[in-house]
Amino acid sequence: MAQFEYFVKDTEGHDQTGVEEAPDANSVVQSLRKKGYLIVRISELAEKKFFGGGGKKKSGLRGGSVKIDDLVIFARQLATLIGAGVPLLQSLETLVEQTERTKLRETVRGLKEDVQGGKSLSEAIEKHPLIFSNLFVHMIRAGETSGHLEEILDRAATYMEKTSILQKKIKAALTYPAVVSVMAFGITTAMLIFVIPKFAEIFQSLNATLPTPTRVLIDVSAFVRANFLMIFLLLIGLFILFRQWAATKRGRFIWDSVKLKMPIFGNLFLKVSISKFARTFSTLIKSGVPILSSLEIVAHTSGNSLLEELILGTRIAVSKGEGLSGPLSESPLLPPMVVQMMAVGEETGELEKMLVKIADFYDSQVDSAVSSLTSLIEPMVIAFLGVVVGGIVFAIYLPILNLTQAIH
Repeated sequence: MAQFEYFVKDTEGHDQTGVEEAPDANSVVQSLRKKGYLIVRISELAEKKFFGGGGKKKSGLRGGSVKIDDLVIFARQLATLIGAGVPLLQSLETLVEQTERTKLRETVRGLKEDVQGGKSLSEAIEKHPLIFSNLFVHMIRAGETSGHLEEILDRAATYMEKTSILQKKIKAALTYPAVVSVMAFGITTAMLIFVIPKFAEIFQSLNATLPTPTRVLIDVSAFVRANFLMIFLLLIGLFILFRQWAATKRGRFIWDSVKLKMPIFGNLFLKVSISKFARTFSTLIKSGVPILSSLEIVAHTSGNSLLEELILGTRIAVSKGEGLSGPLSESPLLPPMVVQMMAVGEETGELEKMLVKIADFYDSQVDSAVSSLTSLIEPMVIAFLGVVVGGIVFAIYLPILNLTQAIH
């Protein structure tokens, strides 16, 4: 028996964590689902050993090796085969032979065996929560119920493609400043540890009074050189503590609030969250998923705690017979245009179309924001590097200039 740590949401949207002992991860999934929990994460705890040997590997169900692009191809291929009239079981057998990724191939083989054993495709997919999202499971179930599985699979693939594109845009916007900042930090640290001490020896041999900027730079260099390991470990410790704090419910809420208020990136993060909310909601509604289930899924996949809280509150209001736009309009988080378009969609019976338009609009807004950020961040980073490196060079050469003037 192995021990599995889980992170789930209860029926009221509250976080629940714990450890459960079971033969495998699938048993834990079934146990948690019977309790009505929405599963967010399950991981096998490493087995402790008394003598050196690193513990068990994590469960093979972990989906880190299955990328979203691989799932897009899987959904497209399955939709094509079903659309061509190939039976589901035979379609899965074909995909087992054609799938190149080992992790995904083994997963598809498991799906085929479950379907062969009498389970529906949605029931088989539900056994792999760390590979197939809750949204994907509900869409497949709706496709099976409506008899339009091919169309739903194609829609799921389109949704994942757009989600992947959005993620890559954000990664591209954040990667450049992150890489340049790390390089700047590395160069500055290298100069303080290796370059400045050489000049300090030269200045010491001259027995001259050093300017204040030079003395400060030499003192900083000596401190960093003497305490580099402690500083490095302290930074790592602070990073780990921050990650643990941000993983808590309150920490995540505060951090998400801070992200939305950032002067440069806050607007971008908000646009991404709105785009993801509208795209996910429209996809679920069009796929025939009940609105209360759709709102719960949208809330837990929004990627922002503030938006998640707003959607869950809206879900409670909708369950009491209220409309969507009313509760959403009470929060300053969503722009008035989004709420108004949703209100029009409710009144005209075309909410799904309005949500698609909102998602497309904010996708274009994200494109513009990423382009603007790239053009804005580049000169800012260059200016920052110029100030830091230029300041160090100035502090180094200032005594030399003073000595030269004294000689003349």
